[in-house]
Amino acid sequence: MSQRKNVPKATSTQLIHHCYEPPAGFKSVVPGIHKASTVIFENTAALRARQWKDKTGYTYGLHGTPSTFTLEERLATLEGGLQTLLTPSGLAAIAMVDMALLSAGDEVLIPDNAYGPNKDLARAELAHWGVTHRFYDPLRADDLAALITPKTKLVWLEAAGSVTLEFPDLIGLLRVARQHSHVVVALDNTWGAGLAFDAFAFDNVDGQAQGADISVHALTKYPSGGADVLMGSITTRTESLHLKLKMTHMRMGLGVGGNDVEAILRGLPTLPLRYAAQDAAARQIAQWWTTRSEVSQVLNPALPGSPGHAHWAQLCRAAAGLVSVVFDQRYGAAHIDAFIDALNLFKIGYSWGGPVSLAVPYHLQAMRALGEVPQGTLVRLAIGLEDPQDLIADLEQALMALKG
Repeated sequence: MSQRKNVPKATSTQLIHHCYEPPAGFKSVVPGIHKASTVIFENTAALRARQWKDKTGYTYGLHGTPSTFTLEERLATLEGGLQTLLTPSGLAAIAMVDMALLSAGDEVLIPDNAYGPNKDLARAELAHWGVTHRFYDPLRADDLAALITPKTKLVWLEAAGSVTLEFPDLIGLLRVARQHSHVVVALDNTWGAGLAFDAFAFDNVDGQAQGADISVHALTKYPSGGADVLMGSITTRTESLHLKLKMTHMRMGLGVGGNDVEAILRGLPTLPLRYAAQDAAARQIAQWWTTRSEVSQVLNPALPGSPGHAHWAQLCRAAAGLVSVVFDQRYGAAHIDAFIDALNLFKIGYSWGGPVSLAVPYHLQAMRALGEVPQGTLVRLAIGLEDPQDLIADLEQALMALKG
């Protein structure tokens, strides 16, 4: 037991300044979780000399703890990048990238099928700050090429597209963007989860692997796996871009809670197993839907005939656990609502990547402006970890509500 001189006598003080320190060297399967706002320094020299930007030390809880540094390093490995930053949500990660890289007079280009709040952020806050935006068709690299100007500073990619799950021409879009040295390419890689394809190396020109400059990930989804954590990440492949983002991250005061870090660290080891299981179940369910006359289109990038399937087949090893189906136009919104309400195993709710399967209806005409917009009501199914045959049986019985 360590000793300390002049140990105070008051009980309250002793409980705060106790002399006991546990022995070093404890190791377990699960990393230790450190929670802190205040970080203690040995002396004033350490206070003045300690550095947090390169993860060689700790200065304040907001700038990193052993737990957040550990999670960041593991996520950088998962994504194939150099450094990672943690944010309170996936949307916070998107917003932080925009704020770090865009100024008044700049323009950002966003795929028309991007995550809705990304588009709303451009229409509202970015426009208020003097940043313009335009949307492009992610299946047409020539459409992106026609929009890039000297004002364009950031191009967002998303694979697969939100809700409608088109898989973009990532290679073609990247090659267009790479013709302009002033453009930074950011990828929303939540669907891929660092497993479906390599965010930083999906193109190969003359033996040089190239990909996005930034990969944004909603850890809320597959890395958590429990539908109980909100968190995002931003991974980069160059030190200079990482430091630029990191300083904005610091000035915005973005932090994550230790309990949430613990949950993500606990979920990461099973991520590949869960992702593969949900991918396999989604493909099985997507194939079943192709036999049903109630739907006019089944959307899943791994399914031949789904928009962008050829692009997916060129790059990907997996396809996540999402399936969207477009119902025949003879079924109105009330019919679709009745179908969803009749589901038992599928629950009604947003997000995905958790153990419980989910169903949500969408009105596409209000969401899309470019490309071929499917006609009819779309229902997105997020496949959980239930047995796929049980899920198919649930879908089949709920379809009876359409006839009612």
